[in-house]
Amino acid sequence: MKLYPILIFLILILGCKKPFSQTPETALALPIEFTEQTESIVFIAGFDEGDNTYYTNAKNYFEAQDIQVVDHLFSIEEIISFLNKTAGKTYDKIHIVSHSNPWLGMSLKTTRKGERITVETLSQSKNNMPVLKYGINNSTEIVFHSCGLGENKALLQALKQVFTTGESPKIIASSYFNVFGGKYAGHYLAKPYYGYYPTAESPGPAALSKDFKASYPETKIDWFTALKTRKETGLGGIYSYKFNIPVEWEFTFNDKSEIPRFSDRDAIMDWVSESSEMATILFNLNIPIEKYRWKSEIRGNKLLIKGKTTVLCVLQPILQKDDATEYRNTAINDTSLYQML
Repeated sequence: MKLYPILIFLILILGCKKPFSQTPETALALPIEFTEQTESIVFIAGFDEGDNTYYTNAKNYFEAQDIQVVDHLFSIEEIISFLNKTAGKTYDKIHIVSHSNPWLGMSLKTTRKGERITVETLSQSKNNMPVLKYGINNSTEIVFHSCGLGENKALLQALKQVFTTGESPKIIASSYFNVFGGKYAGHYLAKPYYGYYPTAESPGPAALSKDFKASYPETKIDWFTALKTRKETGLGGIYSYKFNIPVEWEFTFNDKSEIPRFSDRDAIMDWVSESSEMATILFNLNIPIEKYRWKSEIRGNKLLIKGKTTVLCVLQPILQKDDATEYRNTAINDTSLYQML
């Protein structure tokens, strides 16, 4: 048997969704014009799909502050090339808006036609990256508005290495979710809580709320109400949304008679668990194997194993410690909200 693993993820996340199409071929060659000295710049490193308006909301938020916004570059390669064309200009703040999630890293790509950014893909693409020569100094703050990125210290360190040349800028990101275009604030942070169930097999909000209570026993949240609330209903109100994570593997056999036939889902899970490659991937995702809906399919001499889990994300907006009627200021120097390297 020859193994050709194909792992596919389709993430639909509020503030953390993967861009679909490639960057225009002309992106690196676009001319850059400045009408006045600019101290800050924002890279909107993606575009919206469906009813998710994260990037549009972020663009509106920063444009309202009269900050230069660049919204056609979707990779670190392109951002560095852009900065290298600004010889003589140094930014005090560089904002990069990109979806991110705990499972797949950032939607921002390494190169124009490269992969999503993870520690591994950054390392693999290092030789294909242009060297940053201009635009930053030791006082520059590069702020990533990417959900949960502050939790990934290894990735922050890898990003710092990419943006460090003779000068070493500060790399800043929050461990919380970034929400742009909220009903009561243009930008605020929220703490996420996660639950899972096999896609299309929801046990219902009552059972799911019990799972959340068991997973977060010290957290005082009305999980039942939160799971049934899909948008902000009041300032600081807790709400939730859901999205799917599919995984798929393809196995090629020399002889069709060697292909295993599975009697039920448990048999598929046993087979997946016995494969070190598949088990390692699922372990890294940190989602229990029984939380996926498993199916198998035979196509000629190929066996396809498919799993899909639905992720429930409950968001709790971060409010002022001494005033529950105000969102916490998203000041990047607040070490309780942001990590800085």
